Amino acid sequence: MKFAYRFSNLLGTVYRCGNLNFTRDGNSVISPVGNRVTVFDLKNNKSDTLPLATRYNVKCVGLSPDGRLAIIIDEGGDALLVSLVCRSVLHHFHFKGAVHSVSFSPDGRKFVVTKGNIAQMYHAPGRKREFNAFILDKTYFGPYDETTCIDWTDDSRCFAVGSKDMSTWVFGAERWDNLIYYALGGHKDAIVACFFESSSLDLYTLSQDGALCVWQCDTPPKGLRLKAPTGWKADLLQREEEDAEGEEETTIRGKAAPAPEEQRGKVKYSRLAKYFFNKEGDFNHLTAAAYHKKVHLLVTGFASGIFHLHELPEFSLIHSLSVSDQRVASIAINSSGDWIAFGCSGLGQLLVWEWQSESYVLKQQGHFNSMVSLAYSPDGQRIATGGDDGKVKVWNTLSGFCFITFTEHSSGVTGVTFTSTGYVIVTSSMDGTVRAFDLHRYRNFRTFTSPRPTQFSCVAVDSSGEIVSAGAQDSFEIFIWSMQTGRLLDVLSGHEGPISGLCFNPMKSILASASWDKTVRLWDMVDSWRTTETLALTSDALAVTFRPDGAELAVATLNSQITFWDPENAVQTGSIEGRHDLKTGRKELDKITAKHSAKGKAFTTLCYSADGQSILAGGMSKFVCIYHVKEQILRKKFEISCNLSLDAMEEFLNRRKMTEFGNLALIDQDAAEEGGIAIPLPGVKKGDMSSRHFKPEIRVTSLRFSPTGRCWAATTTEGLLIYSLDARMLFDPFELDTSVTPGRIRAALRQRDFTRAILMAFRLNERKLLQEALESVPWDEIEVVSSSLPDLYVEKVLEFLASSFEVSRHLEFYLLWTQKLLVAHGQKLKSRAGKLLPAVQFLQKSIQRHWEDISKLCDWNRYNVQYALAVSKQRGVKRPSDPPGSEDEAGPPDDDEDGLHLLRGRPGEVGAGGPLP
Repeated sequence: MKFAYRFSNLLGTVYRCGNLNFTRDGNSVISPVGNRVTVFDLKNNKSDTLPLATRYNVKCVGLSPDGRLAIIIDEGGDALLVSLVCRSVLHHFHFKGAVHSVSFSPDGRKFVVTKGNIAQMYHAPGRKREFNAFILDKTYFGPYDETTCIDWTDDSRCFAVGSKDMSTWVFGAERWDNLIYYALGGHKDAIVACFFESSSLDLYTLSQDGALCVWQCDTPPKGLRLKAPTGWKADLLQREEEDAEGEEETTIRGKAAPAPEEQRGKVKYSRLAKYFFNKEGDFNHLTAAAYHKKVHLLVTGFASGIFHLHELPEFSLIHSLSVSDQRVASIAINSSGDWIAFGCSGLGQLLVWEWQSESYVLKQQGHFNSMVSLAYSPDGQRIATGGDDGKVKVWNTLSGFCFITFTEHSSGVTGVTFTSTGYVIVTSSMDGTVRAFDLHRYRNFRTFTSPRPTQFSCVAVDSSGEIVSAGAQDSFEIFIWSMQTGRLLDVLSGHEGPISGLCFNPMKSILASASWDKTVRLWDMVDSWRTTETLALTSDALAVTFRPDGAELAVATLNSQITFWDPENAVQTGSIEGRHDLKTGRKELDKITAKHSAKGKAFTTLCYSADGQSILAGGMSKFVCIYHVKEQILRKKFEISCNLSLDAMEEFLNRRKMTEFGNLALIDQDAAEEGGIAIPLPGVKKGDMSSRHFKPEIRVTSLRFSPTGRCWAATTTEGLLIYSLDARMLFDPFELDTSVTPGRIRAALRQRDFTRAILMAFRLNERKLLQEALESVPWDEIEVVSSSLPDLYVEKVLEFLASSFEVSRHLEFYLLWTQKLLVAHGQKLKSRAGKLLPAVQFLQKSIQRHWEDISKLCDWNRYNVQYALAVSKQRGVKRPSDPPGSEDEAGPPDDDEDGLHLLRGRPGEVGAGGPLP
C-alpha cells in the first residue's frame, strides 16, 4: 500500500467568513473556508480546494486583475502570495496587525490594505523574481477609527477608503497637486462600502444604518495634475537617490477639515443626493454591498438575510429578495454582471444568483453544527454525512457538491451507512428513530422505532441489506429490524453500558457490538440472534470495526489502545498503544497541562484500509494516525489542521494572554463582529445580548476509507477532508534496473515490440510513458498484447486504466483494453479477488461515471429524435380542408421549416434513415 496521501479537497463546508471573489472570466467563485480557500467552478460544476492553509481563519482575499495572483490574509495579519496558475505559495508576509480588506489596482501595479486606522499601498509583485514581493510604497493617515473598505478608480489614479468613524477618504496613488485629502461625511454610522463611478471620480458611500450618499466631483480623472518639482536639479538628484537606494516608504496625512484657503483650486466633492433603504426593525442593518460599474448595478445585503438590487444613480429598485434568515456577510458580482454571489457566515451558505432570470446557479450549504459521521457508497462516488443539526447530506466526490439534503431527523444524527446496493442510506439519530432514505426518489421510505423512546448512538446494516441494527444509548439494548417489512425483529440485551459502536462482518451474518461496559459481544444473526462470544476488554470500548475480509476485529478503548481480535476463536492477536501518537493540545481554559489532559483522550473512530493491511485511527486530536496492523507500528501521522482559530491546537498556552487576573481568552472580545455587543455595559440596548464568540475544539469524529483504496475521508471540526493518492508527485518504480530508460521504451515501440515496451514502462512507472506505450498499441492487437502480459502486471494495468478513464478522451480504446484484459485473465484474477477488490472497484467507479453521462446524452438525443419524428408525422397528415391530391402535389414538407435537416445525414450516421435504437 502506498502512503503518498495528500490533502485533495474540502467538502461539507462551502463558506465560513471573509470576502467572496469571482475569477476574471466570471465562471468561478473563490470562497474562503476556515483557513483554506475553495474554488467553485460554476461552468464545469466542480469544486477544488487549494493545497494551502493559513495559520488563522482567512479574513480577506485579493485577486490581481489578470487572475494569476491572489493575496490571502488571515485574522492574525499573516499573508500568503498565491499563484492560482500553479496553485502554490510564492511568498509569506506579515502585516503586523489585523487587516480588514485588500484590493489590487485595476492596472495591477499596486495594491492597498486597510489596517487599523491607516491604509498602506504596496508595489504589487510582478512576473519577475524578487527578493521581497511586498514593497511598501505609501502609508495614508486620516481616519480616526478602523478602516473597513477600499475601491479604486478605473485608471488606478485614486482610491477611496471607508472607516468606522463614518467618514470616507479619497487618496491619490500619486502626488496630485490639486487633490487634497479630507473626509467626506454625511453618514450616521460606520461605512460598509464605497464605490467609484466608471471613468469618474464620482463616489457612492454606504453606511451600516442603510444610507447611500451620492458624491459628485467637479474634476474629471484626467484633470488631476502631478505635483511640480521644486527644481530640475533637485528632481534629478531625487531620481538618482531613488535609483541608488530603491523606493522608500512615504507617509501621507490627511485633514478632516482643511482650511478654506487650502481648498481653492482643488478637487471638490459635493453631495448630490442621499437615499435610505427600507429598514425592518432596528437590527436590520446593512452588512455587505457590491457594485458593478459597467451595468450600474448596486447589490446590498442586510442582517436579516434580505438583499436589494438597485440601478444607480437613479436608485431605482430592480427587485428585493431574501436568501436566508441570517446576515449576508459578503457579496460579489462577476465580470459580466449576470451572476451575484452571496455568503452567509451564520449558516455557512454560498449562493450564486442570476438576477435577470431570477434563478440559482449555485446553492450550497454545509452542516450548521459539526459533522459526526460519514459513509462511502460502495462505488466510491458518493459520501453521506450526518451532523448535529439533524441533517443528512449526500456529496458527489467528483464534483465536490452536495446534491441532496434530508431533514427528516429532529435531533442530531449519530450514524450513517450505505447498503450494499449503494442507493439506500440508513441513519440513526438521538430523536429515537432510524431512517432509510432512497437515492432514486430522494425520499424517506422507512422509519424504524423502538417500543419505548430511546436515543440511538450507532447504526449498522448487514451485507445483504436486509437487517438493520441500532444501539441504544440509554437502555443499553440493540434493536434489530427488517428492511423489507420495517418490523422490529428482536431486541438484544446483555450489555451493561451504552452501546458505542456496531459493525457487521462483511462475510458472515455476525454482528459485533461495543459498549462502555468493557466488552465487545458477537451476535449470530442466523442462529436466533444468540451471543456467540463475549470479548473482555481492559477499558471502555469506543469503536469497533471488521477487516474487509471479516477475519479480524479492531476495537478502540478509552485507555488509548487499539486491540485486534480473531472473531472466530475470540483470541486477541495484538494491540497498539496510541496515547503518545494522539498528541492532544491544551485548551485555552484548561487548568491542567496537555500532558495530563491526554490521559482522558482516546481514539474514537477506526477504519481499515481497503486492502486490510493498515488501520486509520482518529479522535480528540488534530492528528490522524495510520498503523500497520501486522507490524503494529505507526506508518504515518497526518495533521488535519494548523488553524489556530480552533481550540486545543497548541500544546502550551500563549503566555502573552496570561495576566494576573486570569486568561484573556475569558473575555468575549469578538462578539461584536457578529452583531453582538463588544462590552456589555449597563443600559446598552444595541446588539444581540445572547451573542457569544467561542472557539470550537479540533477533533476527528469519523474516518472512512474509499472502497477504491485511492482516498480516505475524515469528518472534522474544519469540515469533510478528503486525502487522496497524489499521482503527480509520486515516483514509485517497480523492479527498476539500469536497462530501463525512456529511450529504450520508445525504441521498443518503434520496433513494434509492444509487450516489452509496456513492461518496461510499468517498471519505470512514469504516467506519460505508460500512456504513450498503451496508446501506441493498434486496436486490433490489443487482445494479443493483453493476453501476453504477466499476471503481476495485470493489476497495475487495470489501476492505470481506471485512473485514465477520469482524464482521457479515448473512451472506446480504454474500454477495449479493459475488456480484453478481464477476458484473458479473469479466472486468475478471481483467485486473488480480495487483494484486487480496490482496483476493480476503482475501475467500476470510473466506467460507471462515463456510463451515466453517456446514457443521459443518449436519452436526450432519443427524445429529440422522437419529438422531431412526431412533429413531421403531424405535419404530414392531410387536413380535411385540403383539396384531394394536394399532399402529393406539394411534396414533402420543407426541411428548413421543420428543422428535419438535422436528422438527415450520410448512410451509417444517426438520422440517416432506417430503424432507430
